[in-house]
Amino acid sequence: MACHAIREKNKRKSQYPQGGYPAGQVPGAQPQYPGNYQNQQAGFGPPGTAYPQGGGGQPQPQGGPGYPQGPPPQGGPGYPQGPPPQGGPGYPQGPPPQGGPGYPPGPGQAPQQQEVTYPNRTYEQTQGQVQPQGQPRPQGGGYPQGTPAGGLPPPPAAQRPQQAPGGEQWASAPSYHGSDIPTDDLMDDPNRAAPNPSAPPMEKMDHLSGYENVSFNDAPLAPPSYNEVMSGPPPERPQIKGVTGISAEEAQDALVDFASQQCCYGTGAAKNMSIVNMEGSSAFHYTLETFTEARSTCWAYEPFKGQPIDGSNNGPAPGPWDIQVQQRTKFQDSTMHMEIPHTASVKPCHECGSIGRVRCWRCHGRGRVMCHHCSGSGRETYYEDGHHHHRSCTWCHGSGRNRCHTCFGHGQVPCAICEARGSLKCYIKLTVKWINHLADHIVERTSLPDHLIRNVSGELAFEEELPRVWAINHFPEDSINKASGQLVQQHSGAFPTERILLQRHRVRIIPVNEATYEHKGKTRNFFVYGFEKKVYTADYPDSCCWGCTIL
Repeated sequence: MACHAIREKNKRKSQYPQGGYPAGQVPGAQPQYPGNYQNQQAGFGPPGTAYPQGGGGQPQPQGGPGYPQGPPPQGGPGYPQGPPPQGGPGYPQGPPPQGGPGYPPGPGQAPQQQEVTYPNRTYEQTQGQVQPQGQPRPQGGGYPQGTPAGGLPPPPAAQRPQQAPGGEQWASAPSYHGSDIPTDDLMDDPNRAAPNPSAPPMEKMDHLSGYENVSFNDAPLAPPSYNEVMSGPPPERPQIKGVTGISAEEAQDALVDFASQQCCYGTGAAKNMSIVNMEGSSAFHYTLETFTEARSTCWAYEPFKGQPIDGSNNGPAPGPWDIQVQQRTKFQDSTMHMEIPHTASVKPCHECGSIGRVRCWRCHGRGRVMCHHCSGSGRETYYEDGHHHHRSCTWCHGSGRNRCHTCFGHGQVPCAICEARGSLKCYIKLTVKWINHLADHIVERTSLPDHLIRNVSGELAFEEELPRVWAINHFPEDSINKASGQLVQQHSGAFPTERILLQRHRVRIIPVNEATYEHKGKTRNFFVYGFEKKVYTADYPDSCCWGCTIL
């Protein structure tokens, strides 16, 4: 029996020079094929799969990748019909030819495109740049070699148009604005705001006749010169009549109603007082309104989504004051924006280089940030039973890092300027503003505060609306005539960058009645003014809040 064992051992040594066992195998171990679980990071199947391109553990047909000539012959330890021929463990006829799936390209062969998966990222890279799982990422935020720092690699030239839709040459992928991707993770700041979008460079904008000095900031434009003919006498104006006063009973009823609406006034004094004198007067309120139109131009841009482009090939751009716009409601402020015809073009996005994505502004492209709860230590302190204890951070589970919630770990975010479209529509925008300039003058000779006159109604004694108005010179109150002349002259040259469309001036007469009364041996007064019969009193006697005055 011993001699038989010695003969078997010598027989194995003659067949297997490497210690009597197949190459790469030790006694009692299973054959080490390239498809077992130790080599999963190279693209093989799950644990227990003995096929190099396992595809989830399913056997491949004979002659497939990894077995050019079918499965290994039978025999030998792990081989029912004998050991495999020399040429590499698990390869009956030698290794597969160069350029096969999972192997470097052979001489004269183009590198194959393969989807390379990193934690939290997916990129397209050639096989010669594959970073196996479990290996540290290269510095620069985990981007594979050859990937630009500012974003994902651009699509292949065969899949990308050579020119933008408007004829502009596509820009190459730019590097990220600012410093390189940091080698260390950044401390997370949940309140960090996204940067403000930047405007395209002016040197990339088209040069259009008449708009050479237009920038991305609104620039007001002086209206064209025009002469208003105001010769001859002013139009006929009607006679102005005064307003009548009110009786003492009406004034006392107005005071009782006023006191009943105040929280700190009692009505007893208003009901029991004795009015000894009523004096009526009129306040005059003059207003001048100048309704103007202002225009300004600036370059504007928006994501290009396939909308029509009205470019310079359709003709020269009209002047900003030559464009007809529909006038809005008279004597009311309003604004309108519109695109100037024949000024549009399509440009590649300056922010992302027409890729549509930019480096994440929160993690600077790393895809992860330091946990702001534990400051990257991975441990947190809690208090229990009168002592401080330490445990793994519940926010990052002890890793000290969290996935960036802005880019969700990808390191890139959609470009906010082009909305991930890659192109911008640039055009000159015309802004039209209608502005109503108002000036007024009040004449009131009692102790009633003047500003109260603006908020009540009165008799409209005079109103005139013209492209240009003449100053009033026929009003019985001479101070109104003087105020009208000053305001009309002031408005005639106060708006050099606006075109005057209309002017309107009015005179209102507001009744003001002053009542003098006696209460508990003291003499006081109050005012009733306006058609609403509002009341103003500075020293009402039946007050419970130390002389509070409510207008």
